[in-house]
Amino acid sequence: MLLVKLGGSVLTEKARLRTPRRAAIRRLAAELASVRQPLVIVHGAGSYGHILASRHRLKDGGSTSAKRAAAARVQADVRELDRLVVDALNRAGFAAVPIAPSVVLTLDDGGVSTMDLTPFLEFSSLGFTPVTFGDVVRDLRRGFSVCSGDLLMLELARAFRPDRAVFAADVDGLFTADPKRRPKADLLETVSPNDLAKIEFSSPRRTDVTGSIEGKVRRMFEIAEHVDACMIVNGNVKNRVRDALRGKRVVGTRIVRGP
Repeated sequence: MLLVKLGGSVLTEKARLRTPRRAAIRRLAAELASVRQPLVIVHGAGSYGHILASRHRLKDGGSTSAKRAAAARVQADVRELDRLVVDALNRAGFAAVPIAPSVVLTLDDGGVSTMDLTPFLEFSSLGFTPVTFGDVVRDLRRGFSVCSGDLLMLELARAFRPDRAVFAADVDGLFTADPKRRPKADLLETVSPNDLAKIEFSSPRRTDVTGSIEGKVRRMFEIAEHVDACMIVNGNVKNRVRDALRGKRVVGTRIVRGP
């Protein structure tokens, strides 16, 4: 089984509220269909989630009617993006089924409290392709909070022990610094926890409610403990996600577990 995360920056225009990149969604659906191995798919929320979640500070939870209204709006928006992704996957030949995190997962101060993996396991065993996504979910201490796609990747990696976990980002992989700010930054082919000191991490973007790049990389180290191979590749480059899932050598960064 293979596990893949389609980043929100690949599926949407992250600076434009609720703006999908339809051609990219269709292309990636076709690439995944050509892999011809069982998949579990996670995708980010992009501009369907991060902009409003950041504006209303939904990660912190809250009890006001305004906060509840904003949380409900974001939940509806991310389901709209998920429908676009699932529809594209089904047109490409999948029997894809959406599984909303808010139904199966509860957080406790931002960490996972409980997650019912039954829908993922049973749909997979029947030949369906589960699709899940970053979402606003219940939180025992905050009332509600934001569950990232990366956190879902970790829980699914623990459950399925996939052969490979591939993250499709909008850059070629992990660099010594942010390549969008420092064009001369070097791409790192392999990264372990011992390499973190070599990397100049940027502050999280104002609209990114799921944490810093360093935090995401540390999450990937956890995921690498449960998979044979974990990679970050550029989802904007044709067939790179497909080839990474097939185990071919591609441009990207391999994330390896610690010593």
